[in-house]
Amino acid sequence: MWQDLIRIPHLSLYLTVGWAVYLVWLGLWIVLQKREPVATISWLVSLAALPYIGFFIYYFFGPQRIHRQRLRRVRARAALPAPPPGLTPSPEAIELARLGQATTGLPPTTATQARLLIDGGAKYASLLADIALAREYIHLEYYIYQPDRTGTALRDALIERARAGVKVLMLLDAVGSGSTSSAFLRPLIEAGAEVSWFHPMKLRWFWRRPWLNLRTHRKIVVIDGKVGYTGGINITDEEDERLRKDAYRDLHLRLEGDVVRELELVFIEDWCYATGQPPIRQIHPAPQQGTIAAQVVSSGPDSGWEAIHRVHVGAIHAARQRVWLVTPYFVPGEAARMALTSAALGGLDVRLLVPKLSDSRLVTYAARSYFDELLEAGVKIHEYGPRMLHTKALLCDDEMAIIGTANFDHRSFRLNFEISVMFYNTTLAGELAALIEQECSWAPRVRIDRERSLWRTRLPEALARLVSPVL
Repeated sequence: MWQDLIRIPHLSLYLTVGWAVYLVWLGLWIVLQKREPVATISWLVSLAALPYIGFFIYYFFGPQRIHRQRLRRVRARAALPAPPPGLTPSPEAIELARLGQATTGLPPTTATQARLLIDGGAKYASLLADIALAREYIHLEYYIYQPDRTGTALRDALIERARAGVKVLMLLDAVGSGSTSSAFLRPLIEAGAEVSWFHPMKLRWFWRRPWLNLRTHRKIVVIDGKVGYTGGINITDEEDERLRKDAYRDLHLRLEGDVVRELELVFIEDWCYATGQPPIRQIHPAPQQGTIAAQVVSSGPDSGWEAIHRVHVGAIHAARQRVWLVTPYFVPGEAARMALTSAALGGLDVRLLVPKLSDSRLVTYAARSYFDELLEAGVKIHEYGPRMLHTKALLCDDEMAIIGTANFDHRSFRLNFEISVMFYNTTLAGELAALIEQECSWAPRVRIDRERSLWRTRLPEALARLVSPVL
C-alpha cells in the first residue's frame, strides 16, 4: 500500500500544495477571530506543525464566541446606587464599581453577612445545614460534582428537601461532572428535582462547532433567595480534608443579603441558556441593605469585555499599599503582568501565592516562566505545598477583596463561564489578609538566585510559556 502511494507522480508537490492551502485557509480562520496577537501567533505556529490534524484541534478546542439572549434586569450604564450608610468609597472603588456594572450589567449592592469558609469541611457542613432549612427552592450550579461520599451526602439532602416540596434545580457542567451518571442522579430526579447539563457532548451538524472547550466553571448555590454560596470549592471528596489528607486547600463564600439576588440572576441566565426554558420567577425577600459593599462580577465567552479580567487589572492599578494575589493557575496576559510588575516597581507590597505543584505540570511550568520578571520587579512569590492550593482571591490595600471561581489565567478570563464577588469592606479584607499571611508563612518564598538547571527547569518553562496563550 505504502509503496503504491510513494509511486504516485509528483506526490511531494501535491503534499506541499495541500499543506500550503491548509495553512492559508486555517490561518485566515484564526486571524479573523481578532484575538490577541500573541495567542493568534501561538495557534498558527502550533497548528502549522500539525498538518490537517490541526484543523480538528482548532475546531474542537479553539476559541469561540457564544451569542445568547441576556436576561439582565438592569441596564449596564444605569446610575450607581447609593453606598451603604456610613461607607464613603474612594474614587478608585467607585470607578471599579462602574467598570463592573458596565461590563456585566450587575450593579453594586450589599451583603448583610459574608463569611469565609476555609476548606471543604467547613463549606460542606454549612451548605448541608442551610439546605436542611430550605422552604421554597434550591438552585445549584457546579463545574465538578462527583458521585462519591461528598456528592452522595449532598444528593441525599436535596432528595429530602425535594420530597418536602422544595423546588430543586441543578445545573452541572457536562465535562467537569462527566463521571456523574444518570443512575446516580435518578433518585434525585424521581424526588421531583430538575437536573440539566451545561454544553453536553452531543453530535451536531458538521457546520456547528461543539462547545467542548467552553465550560461553566461557576460554583453557585442559592437557597430561598436569602443565602448564597460561591467560591472555589466543588462537590468532591478531593476537597474535603476530613476524608483526605491531600485534599485541596481552598476558599468559599457564604453570603446573605441583597447580593444573593445577583448570584441568583447569574444562575437563572445559565439555567435558561442550558435548558431553553423561559426565565424563572425570582422570589425576592424584603430588601436588606447591609453594611458590606459587594458586587457580583460574571464573565464568559458570551461577552468580549472579559469583565473579571478587567476588574482584576483595574483593582491592581488602583491599589496604593499592597496587592496580594492567590491563584492555583497563574498564566497572566500582558495587561495583568504589567499591572503586577508596575505595582511592585512602584513600591507596593506585591505578593503572589501559588501551589508548589498544581494538578497540571504544564501549567506549573508556564507559571514559573514568569517568575524571573516578577521577582526582578520586586514581587514576593510563595509556593504552597504539599497540598494543592485551589484558592482564588485578590486583596488590594485594606478594603478591596475579590473572591470567586476564576483563576488568574487565559482560560478563566476568556473561555470559562466564571463568577467572582468584589467587596469593599475592611473587616472582610482583614480576614482575607490574615488568611493569606498565614498561608504565606507556610509557603517557602521563591528566591531570585535559586538554582535552575537547563534541562529540568529553564527549557521546560520556556516551552510551556510558548503555549501559555492557548492553555
